[in-house]
Amino acid sequence: MEILKNTDLILNLMDNSISNWHKIDGKEPDLNKLPIRREFNEKNEFLLKVLEILEANYNLWHLEDLARDKTATDNIIAEVKRRIDKENQLRNDRIEQLDILIDMYLKKNRINPNTNISNSETIGSIIDRLTILSLKIYHMFEQTLRKDVVETHIENCKNRLNILKIQRDDLAQALKILIDEILTGKKRHKIYYQFKMYNDPNLNPVLYRKNG
Repeated sequence: MEILKNTDLILNLMDNSISNWHKIDGKEPDLNKLPIRREFNEKNEFLLKVLEILEANYNLWHLEDLARDKTATDNIIAEVKRRIDKENQLRNDRIEQLDILIDMYLKKNRINPNTNISNSETIGSIIDRLTILSLKIYHMFEQTLRKDVVETHIENCKNRLNILKIQRDDLAQALKILIDEILTGKKRHKIYYQFKMYNDPNLNPVLYRKNG
């Protein structure tokens, strides 16, 4: 778990992975290839979970782009929306898996909190937000390289890029502080389960009424 405090390593892992995946997949991955599943060579369990969350958000980013194509047919939009729904469920599952892994680590190492105070946001959800910010940074940087737009567009994107980098650095620092507080017992690690109902045929009324 200490490795998650190494925010420079985590952010570099995200940036390098996003850049490499775009080189492999192309700037705009084809609909028939999405969502993309990858083989990760990462041996550290925590970093592996980080990559899995990043992968889900990478897929969602490009699926959301396709869903906003005004020339797409209704059938394509419906197919994309279904893929988005499934990928978002997987993303939430992976966030919870990271939080569960952290919980197991704390119990194994007998790290007990000295307080009942927990954080409103879990480590998994902070990692999730960092992956999204990393994707925004990559794509905003792309905008600064365009040759088919006016200079004001480039300048606006450069300003936004700087703000995104500051926001990501602030969030990474917050992650580091939270992990320190958990490891020293100042805060209690708590898993906040999402319990998404819309994909469950036993909980979504549209699904269970049809099945019944």
